Amino acid sequence: MAAIPNDAVRVITEASRRSGSGGRPTTAGRAERAAERVASLIETVPPGSRLGTKEELRTLCEVSVGTFNEALRLLQSRGLVTVKPGPGGGLFSAEQAPMVRLGNSVLALDAQQGDVADAVRIRDALDPLLIEDALWHASPADIAGLRQHVTAMEQARDEPDPVAFVHANWRLHASIAAISPNTLLGSLYTGLLDLIESHTLSVLPAGDQPLGEYIAQRCELHRCLVDALDRRDRDEALRLIREHSTSPAAPGSDEPR
Repeated sequence: MAAIPNDAVRVITEASRRSGSGGRPTTAGRAERAAERVASLIETVPPGSRLGTKEELRTLCEVSVGTFNEALRLLQSRGLVTVKPGPGGGLFSAEQAPMVRLGNSVLALDAQQGDVADAVRIRDALDPLLIEDALWHASPADIAGLRQHVTAMEQARDEPDPVAFVHANWRLHASIAAISPNTLLGSLYTGLLDLIESHTLSVLPAGDQPLGEYIAQRCELHRCLVDALDRRDRDEALRLIREHSTSPAAPGSDEPR
């Protein structure tokens, strides 16, 4: 993946962009390129702007009706466009998507999901319970599996690929949840992760700290957390999971973000 600028990271569905047999582009590849062309147009207009009719945009992209319908599905799944029927209708650039703060980054979310911030807060509240269970129940094989997720995070850090980093981070926490013998707690936690992940469109920087620097710090924090679990160092593991919390501390609390 090409180097990602600090000002924005856009989640791109990994549809095929390579040519099929005989050098001809696949349908998926044509739809992806059409979606990217419309996405480029969206970047030049304010949210809520009318982009044109489906036929006008299909003609602009020079693709078939079926291919453009697939491109439109991709654009809608990314929360980039809305379709309005009737006179004066057509395709419109989506209104500004809600965002959820995640430490020194933010998650840009699709326009249909308004409760992801609550899911992040609940997830953070459950983290210490799962760490307590992992301290008691993690096997050497469990620890080895957690280290594989940390390695994936380190690879995403080095590429750099902030979106892949966040997904690897969530897979690490899902694996920690799977260690718990409390099936209700584990299923609730993984359900929250799935909700957050399914409505995340991109990862953006927030605040003055560069996103790459913040990711490197988070990567080190998670590596140390797995080390603490391996040593059964309860005090250190709980300190790190408190530092890990991305939800704002309550007023008057000494808890870190």
